[in-house]
Amino acid sequence: MGNIIRSVAPRVSLIASEHTWIEGNAIQQLEITAKLPDMVRVVGMPDLHPGRGYPVGAAFFSQHRFYPALIGNDIGCGMSLWQTDLTAMKQSLDKLEKNLGDIDGPLESGTLGDIPPALAPYAHSLGTIGGGNHFAELLQVDEIYQPDVIFDKKRLLLLVHSGSRGLGQTILEQHVRAHGHHGLLENSDEADDYLQQHQRALDFAAFNRQLIAGRILKRLRASGNCLLDIHHNLLAAATIAGVRGWLHRKGATPSDEGLVVIPGSRGDYSYVVQPLPDASSLFSLAHGAGRKWMRSECKDRLSARFTTEQLARTRFGSRVICRDRQLIYQEAPEAYKPIDSVVGALQQAGLVTLLARLKPVLTYKTSGGRE
Repeated sequence: MGNIIRSVAPRVSLIASEHTWIEGNAIQQLEITAKLPDMVRVVGMPDLHPGRGYPVGAAFFSQHRFYPALIGNDIGCGMSLWQTDLTAMKQSLDKLEKNLGDIDGPLESGTLGDIPPALAPYAHSLGTIGGGNHFAELLQVDEIYQPDVIFDKKRLLLLVHSGSRGLGQTILEQHVRAHGHHGLLENSDEADDYLQQHQRALDFAAFNRQLIAGRILKRLRASGNCLLDIHHNLLAAATIAGVRGWLHRKGATPSDEGLVVIPGSRGDYSYVVQPLPDASSLFSLAHGAGRKWMRSECKDRLSARFTTEQLARTRFGSRVICRDRQLIYQEAPEAYKPIDSVVGALQQAGLVTLLARLKPVLTYKTSGGRE
């Protein structure tokens, strides 16, 4: 492992190589979280970047109390990967985009069936991707690294990245209004109530990704089967190095739940990896490339170099559907770290085995236009 997993402060570790871009503000946020009451240890992943008060791309392990604010508003945000029966070499991007159409709006009436009353206020969000860094993407298998890996290079894959939408936002807002950022003592009524809401959001998020995939496959007149579905914003009871406590993941993928997909930016490769679970990483991995620039910087940095039309095409010849002029700059590949530097650090640390490399074909962000 060399110095890939290194201590940067008391109770703070960072997984990064000399080629990994890590912003100083993100490390400062890690150090701040390590000083929270009852915090045992925090680990920054190679995709670490600053968040709103707390870092993104990190795992946090505490005892006796947990911190919902560390998980954030998109509880259950994660990724699902589907094998489709779409033939990779016979697809027209124009036809794919036309058939896909607009999937920003609510699902068609009657599609959902019976919705639990607690989720009814958010039913209009089910089957929708949301904003920010969420997306759905068709990918082609570019390289297979392990001979026993079963991926069909002739068929496209579908990757869905989304979460609990407005439900998670509501849960966080209610929690912060009532308790601030002080955390909740385990076994208290307040903690039990949050855990119930948290589970509801996890279920909502997984169901949402399933509906998004089904919606896309139906539009493309295709079928598919789910290869994996993983949350990367969540709280879980855990025992690490013999210590029982609470594991928080904010933009960190579990390494103890099977195969994982680690996507790059929309103009970069993505990787499917086999995790090698390790307590040194708090049984967590990077969840993507990680931002290099703040969203507020992107348009000023890029608008003189690229038009929105140019950003809708990538070096792979793939296409990005994003008709929000602000968002397409915020989500430009240049705003993200190179995925090879992130996955490379995990590999050097002995935390993953590479299984396959994927390249984008068609990425859907939003069909809605906004100046």
